Amino acid sequence: MAIGAKLSTVKRLLAAGLSLALVLTACSDDGSDDASTSTTSASAESTTSAPTATESLDDDLRLNEIQAIGTHNSFHQPLEAGEMVLLSDLDEQQAAQRTYRHQPIGVQVADQGIRQIELDVFVDNEGGLYASPSLRRQAGLPDLVETHPEMAEPGTKVLHEQDVDYRSVCPTFVQCITEIAEWSDANPDHVPVAVFIQYKDGPLIFPVDDQAVPEKWVPENMAKLEAEILSVFEPDDLITPDDVRGDHATLEEAVTTDGWPTLGETRGRVMFATVNGEPYRSLYLEDHEGLAGRLMFTNAEPGQPDAAVLSVDDPLAEPGRITELVEQGYLVRTRADSPNEHARTDDTSRRDAALASGAHWVSTDYPAQGMAEADHGTDYVVQLVDGLPARCNPVTAPSTCDDDRIEPTPPASTDGSG
Repeated sequence: MAIGAKLSTVKRLLAAGLSLALVLTACSDDGSDDASTSTTSASAESTTSAPTATESLDDDLRLNEIQAIGTHNSFHQPLEAGEMVLLSDLDEQQAAQRTYRHQPIGVQVADQGIRQIELDVFVDNEGGLYASPSLRRQAGLPDLVETHPEMAEPGTKVLHEQDVDYRSVCPTFVQCITEIAEWSDANPDHVPVAVFIQYKDGPLIFPVDDQAVPEKWVPENMAKLEAEILSVFEPDDLITPDDVRGDHATLEEAVTTDGWPTLGETRGRVMFATVNGEPYRSLYLEDHEGLAGRLMFTNAEPGQPDAAVLSVDDPLAEPGRITELVEQGYLVRTRADSPNEHARTDDTSRRDAALASGAHWVSTDYPAQGMAEADHGTDYVVQLVDGLPARCNPVTAPSTCDDDRIEPTPPASTDGSG
C-alpha cells in the first residue's frame, strides 16, 4: 500500500527512548554493580523483544476488519420552540423527525467515541446566502449573523435544510473539520475517522416564503470544498483514493483483491467520502478518471472502477446485502435508526441488524446514554460494548483480533456531557 506507517514508527521510537531513559535512571539510583548489570540486561531484553500487542495488531489488522459507531447529521440541532410551532404547522410529521440533537463535533469524537461524522454541505461562494432563514424571521428572531457572523462570510456551510432546519453545532464546513483535526492532533493513535459528505443544492420540501436558492455543486465548487479540506489537513493526514489504489488499475480492484491498508498505516488519519450517488458522482469524477488526484471516495455502485466506500442506509431493506458487500472488500456505512422513529419506540431491530451486518460504520442519532431518555423516555442507544470507539468487525476480523487493542485509549465518557 502507498500509505506509510509514519505514526507507528514514531511510537516505536518513543517507546525505545523511554526504555533507554528507564535504564539510565535505574543505574544512577543504585550503586551496586550487580543491580546495574541486572537492570541493564532486563532493559536490553525489553527493547529487543517482539512488538507490543498493539503494534502486532497494527501490522496484521486491516481497515476493513474493524467496526465503529458514527452519527447521522452530526451537526444537527433542533429549532427553538417558536420555530418548531411554525414548522409543525407546515408538516407535523416532518417536523417531528427534526428534533434530534448532537453535541459539538469535538465532543463526539473525544467523549462519545464517534469515529464517523456526517456533514450536509451547501455552496456559499459570496457569503450570506443562508444567514437569514425564513422560519427564523417568521418567529421574530434576529438574523443568524448576530450570533454566527461566519454565516456572512464566503465558504461552505453546514446545515440540514435552508430556511427551516438550519441550526448547526458548526455552521461552516471548516469549523466542523477543524474540531476533528484538533482532536486528531492530540490523539494520534485513534483509528481513522470517516467524514461523509452529503451535497445539498435542492429546493425545500416545505412551502416557506423567500426561500434561499442553493448554488449548484458543479466541479468548480467541489474543487473549492477540497481546498477547504486542505486548509485544515495536511495531505499526509488523509486517506485518499490514490493511497488505496496503489499500483492497481482501479480502486475497486485494489480493495477487492489486496484489500485496504493496515490499521497501523492509517492510525491518526481522516478519510472523506460522499453519500450522494449520481449526478454528483460523475461531476466529481470529471477530469479525474478513477478518482485520480481526488481527496474523497465516491458512493459508486459495485462494479464501477471507483467503487470502494458504499452507503447502504437501511440494513433491513435487503437482508444480507451489506454482509455480501463487506465480504467482497468494500467499506460500508449504514444507519441504525431513522430520525426519532426507533428511539421513540425503543425498537432495536434495525440497530442490531446494522451491527451484525459487518458494516464498518453504524450511524445513529443516539450515540450516548440518556439521549433517548431525555427526548422520548426510552433507553435506546447505539454503542459498542464498554463504549469502545471501535471493535473487531463481526464479519471480516480474524480470530486473533482483540477489541481492547484496536484503539489504545477509550473515550473519556459516554454520557454525552462533554
